[in-house]
Amino acid sequence: MRFSVSRQKEQALKQRLEKLGVREDDLVEKFIRSSGPGGQRVNKVSTAVYLKHVPTGTEVKMQEERSQALNRYRARQVLADRLEARLLKRKTEEQERIARIRRQKRRRSRRTKQKMLEEKRRQAEKKSLRRPPAEE
Repeated sequence: MRFSVSRQKEQALKQRLEKLGVREDDLVEKFIRSSGPGGQRVNKVSTAVYLKHVPTGTEVKMQEERSQALNRYRARQVLADRLEARLLKRKTEEQERIARIRRQKRRRSRRTKQKMLEEKRRQAEKKSLRRPPAEE
């Protein structure tokens, strides 16, 4: 396995994957065309990497870099992050971000909405009292 990174980074990733019990034989790796900015280079070359860890079913698609080798490295890093989070049963940053967005989009209950609107009305009333009196 050769990536376009330093030997130390490559060794660290290899040790991390071994510690998690991930073997190269357990991975299904496919190369697909990237999408988005990058122009002709992206449109011609399959630089995006799809990686699947068969025993756990964990999938990663990586197309952050223009280089296929760097995307392969990054995909393995993300895979290791996800497997560690799964083992330690903790939420990843990505899962937390998605949950936060979901909470923001969730509809408020009728009572909560009424409280919020009442608070807004009180605030508006306070502000209206700050205005200088209208001259007649």
